[in-house]
Amino acid sequence: MTKLQKNRVGTTDVFVTSLSFGCSSIGNMGRVVDDQSVNAVLDHAWNAGIRYFDTAPHYGRGLSESRLGAYLKGKNRDDFVLSTKVGRVLSPGAELEEADGFIKPLPNDVRYDYTADGIMESFEHSCELLGTSHVDILFIHDIGDYTHGVVKGAKYMDELLGSGFKALHDLKSSGRIGAYGLGVNETKVCLDIMMHERLDTILLAGRLTLLDREAEEGLLDACAQQETNLVLGGIFNSGILATGPKPGAWFDYAPATEHILEQVRALEEEALKVGLTLPEAALQFGLRHPAACSVLLGTGKVSSLQRNLDAALLELSPDAVQFLSR
Repeated sequence: MTKLQKNRVGTTDVFVTSLSFGCSSIGNMGRVVDDQSVNAVLDHAWNAGIRYFDTAPHYGRGLSESRLGAYLKGKNRDDFVLSTKVGRVLSPGAELEEADGFIKPLPNDVRYDYTADGIMESFEHSCELLGTSHVDILFIHDIGDYTHGVVKGAKYMDELLGSGFKALHDLKSSGRIGAYGLGVNETKVCLDIMMHERLDTILLAGRLTLLDREAEEGLLDACAQQETNLVLGGIFNSGILATGPKPGAWFDYAPATEHILEQVRALEEEALKVGLTLPEAALQFGLRHPAACSVLLGTGKVSSLQRNLDAALLELSPDAVQFLSR
């Protein structure tokens, strides 16, 4: 693996590697990943030069943060960048077999809280699990109607705008975070918040991909104006850009419709004409996008991570570059 490019987060002093490791899988998303496999895939990411790791309390109700913190314990804190998220507050609870799609999570209850007090409580708990006194990037997680619906979404937005951002300002001015932004699955809430608050970065899942270009409808212009850049998650759109348009393929957390399958068939055909597989094209699209500072790779398997690393190193033909840039 060649040395990964480092990119600035907004106008801050935080720099992230162009490829980053998303830690939802090591929180047992969808399946149990044992500790040996967790350490193996984190080792593989580290040895490949990845130095930016993203996690959240949501991922296994603290399991992902706990595992990541244990792995990074022996590393020099200046050698890596961490991001985690606020908006969900954990507290001791009952043991569960499954919670929110995560298998065998830690025994914690969860509540949504976007107030200053809730953000600080979540942040301090995350620091404890991660074994650090500071976090490089702090994302406000899943704010907006997409997650909460209209009524609760409005309530949580009032909390965030009323006092939540003050906590983020205080954490940044004290040096306990280096940057802050949103971690969301929709563009509308980003535009709504950017009318009130300048963001350093946005972790945008699934809305700026080879298939889904929702972010092009206003958000990219707003980001350019505010010097906000994007961390791109969900670049395979829940799997369909990795598996191809097969029966049962998923898009946006649900089985793909025939309309989506047709779109993916067309993309796959075009990609193959310029010498790329569909997943290679999806990854290269994210890496080459000028609005992105990093592309998240999330997996609990070394083999899957290596396939993505191989795809990231491809030499592209002029035709392939043109296809990805259109």
